[in-house]
Amino acid sequence: MIEKKKPTNHLRARLHEIIFEADTAGGRLFDVALIWSILLSVLAVMLDSVAGIRAQYGSFLYAAEWFFTILFTIEYLLRLSCIGRPAKYATSFFGVIDLLAILPTYLSLLLPGSQYLLVIRILRVLRIFRVLKLAQYLHEANLLIRALRASGRKVAVFFSVVVTLVVVFGSVMYLIEGEEHGFTSIPRSIYWAIVTLTTVGYGDISPQSAVGQAVASLIMMLGFAIIAVPTGIVASEINHVRSQVVSTQVCPQCSSEGHEPGARFCKDCGSTMAH
Repeated sequence: MIEKKKPTNHLRARLHEIIFEADTAGGRLFDVALIWSILLSVLAVMLDSVAGIRAQYGSFLYAAEWFFTILFTIEYLLRLSCIGRPAKYATSFFGVIDLLAILPTYLSLLLPGSQYLLVIRILRVLRIFRVLKLAQYLHEANLLIRALRASGRKVAVFFSVVVTLVVVFGSVMYLIEGEEHGFTSIPRSIYWAIVTLTTVGYGDISPQSAVGQAVASLIMMLGFAIIAVPTGIVASEINHVRSQVVSTQVCPQCSSEGHEPGARFCKDCGSTMAH
């Protein structure tokens, strides 16, 4: 005899489909509504930072802040309730972002008094983290995140090479120019090398000798080539990721994404995928 599924399990599956899936009518509607809520809440935080607007519409912005905070709190709790492993989602990147989007408003209630105004102001600024929630609803943002993860090791190796170069060039310029030309220490010379290699060029320190200027010219020319390297690495990974066909289906247990269309099991935890 076939056992019928419990209504709670059906409701949980339906919530998971609406909240985490983007290829259903309910999921698309939920995503669009949430995107607008995020944008409006961030706009309210930005307007609240303008003294003139805050003086005139402060009470309205305060009410709007609590409205969006409660809305995102309900959304956060619903996400945890329809995932088989709530702790897995809570400690994930987007889970932490979801928490940061609502936590500052509640924490500000626990820190009353004029001596804590600076802390409260910092907590209010943290609400801008809500804008990061947009990334999980935009296909191109997901594609970019996957490409950055794939190219992380290559970029790390490249970054270590750049760090080695600026240390070497900074030390050389310290020996060439010396303290009389503003290169008072190796760390300060390394700072100059970073500014020069990245083609920023603040101009607060500059070589005066002919040898120093020749080395600076070499670093400047090398800077143009170095800037192009990480761009090429990430662009290559983007093309590779774009060629891979993935669905918007999210694992109902660990909330993992990026599965192949028609996948029956989660690629991370091995749980059965809902279809």
